Amino acid sequence: MLKWALIFFLISIVAGFFGFTGVAAGAASISKILFFLFLLVAIAIVVFAIMAGKALF
Repeated sequence: MLKWALIFFLISIVAGFFGFTGVAAGAASISKILFFLFLLVAIAIVVFAIMAGKALF
């Protein structure tokens, strides 16, 4: 998921450089959504791992 966020980020940078502002804005918003979704999933996994560790030990 983080890989796709980086890909869309690079697409938005390249599209912005060449003047395709609509494509750049769309790719940037998709990149932001994917990054925050990745961050949410990563935090949830860390919390569940800590909770499981306390339950086992």
